[in-house]
Amino acid sequence: MRPVRDFGRLRHVPFLVALAGALAVRWTAVRGYPGVLWFTGDSYFYIGRAVALAPSLSKSSGYPLLLHLLEPWHSLTLVAVLQHLMGAAVGVMTYALLCRARLPAWAAALVSLPVLYDAYQIELEHLLMAEAVFTFLIAAGVTLLLWRPLGRGEAPPWWIALPAGLLIGYAVLVRSAGAPLVPVVFACLLFRRRGWRPALAFGAAAAVPIAAYATWFHSVYGEYGLTRSDGLFLWGRVAPFANCARIRPPAHEEGLCLGSELRYRNFAPGHLIWRSEAPPRQLFENVLDPQSNATLRDFAIRAIIAQPGDYWNTIMADLDKAFGTERLPLPTDATEKLYHFPAEPHTFPGGRGWGAPSSTVLSDAMRYEDGFEVSRVVPPYAGRMIAYQRDWYLPGPWLRIVFIVGAAGVLLRRGRRPEVLLVWAAGATLLLFPIASADFDYRYVVPAVPFACLAAGLAFSRRPAPAREEREDGDAGRGISRWSGIPGSLRRAKDPASAP
Repeated sequence: MRPVRDFGRLRHVPFLVALAGALAVRWTAVRGYPGVLWFTGDSYFYIGRAVALAPSLSKSSGYPLLLHLLEPWHSLTLVAVLQHLMGAAVGVMTYALLCRARLPAWAAALVSLPVLYDAYQIELEHLLMAEAVFTFLIAAGVTLLLWRPLGRGEAPPWWIALPAGLLIGYAVLVRSAGAPLVPVVFACLLFRRRGWRPALAFGAAAAVPIAAYATWFHSVYGEYGLTRSDGLFLWGRVAPFANCARIRPPAHEEGLCLGSELRYRNFAPGHLIWRSEAPPRQLFENVLDPQSNATLRDFAIRAIIAQPGDYWNTIMADLDKAFGTERLPLPTDATEKLYHFPAEPHTFPGGRGWGAPSSTVLSDAMRYEDGFEVSRVVPPYAGRMIAYQRDWYLPGPWLRIVFIVGAAGVLLRRGRRPEVLLVWAAGATLLLFPIASADFDYRYVVPAVPFACLAAGLAFSRRPAPAREEREDGDAGRGISRWSGIPGSLRRAKDPASAP
């Protein structure tokens, strides 16, 4: 028995080696870029809201709330380290779930490699952006939901679904793009064996942080909600194909169709909505007031209903970009460059910040860091990360294959279908919803990768053991049979069928 036990311990060595390497790469990023990397626009908003916490009309403030809690340490490096640890933890959860699903340890380690080593994942962890926290919260919630049922094919206990709901509910506040996950996970739980109680517990728990935030939002703006920008983003999604001759909108919405000049210039939706010459900016004094947002949303819904084929083709075309062989300069060339480790320190604009009324973006960052150096590039470590990113990432065609394998697992693996469906649906939702409601951005693809990999791994895992078999396997090392209550060796000796 001792060699067997020793082998059992050694089977995790490949993953531990991979994890150590992944942590070493992340530590190189921390040394090469002390503090954080900055994403033009969004990072400025997050740091400003962290030092002057308040709900926002354009983005939910769940991530600034976390930054606000970390502010007493005055360390952007601490923020980056925590986000890197969250990224590595997602890889650990992926591996642990696959091992628990009885996939061989070497195969589980192999499936976790894209999560641990993808350079764009690591760079996104180092950015002052919400994606690393967002992905970690969802992965932690999914791990709770799958951990106990993986051996039995049942829904999780309701008391496990509660914390999972809280985690995923808070993820919605970190990035509102996670909102569709709540009904998706609720449905996956509800239609499992004995699933109505955990489904209700999950839904109720997920509603708690969302309702609390909506109440906070109401105390400031007089209405319940998470943001007031969904109409603007959805208008940007449909504007490139919207045809007023087919939509026939009310007179006050006709001006929202693009003119020939803007249509010819072919701006990406995520870029178009912020341009001063865009129709919403011309028609409305404030695109984020309640009436403007409702009008933009109504126009977009009319366009989708009148032109469903164009809407579908737009989504599929953008989805194909996620699986493409090359990274395109989308939504703009300047934006895509922000997803690469830079060779020079970040240059901050001189405009007004999101903190105090007299603050600038730079002063917000300096106040949070309590220092002057808020963007540094340190050779040779920065150069190593730049070189690393050229080769170490999951190519788009491979991501397509991973999603296809997961989908095949949903269709063909009866014994694993509930688990594969939950994880694959989470990954597909994270990939599709931003494209369908706003725009394509490579930043939106990265959070879907861990769930696509996990679904593919589960598709190859062994079928769940029956409950009786699982109990006997678990007791085999102790020589005890739970159903008999006596040592297994004595039971076999008394059983005539077990005699040689």
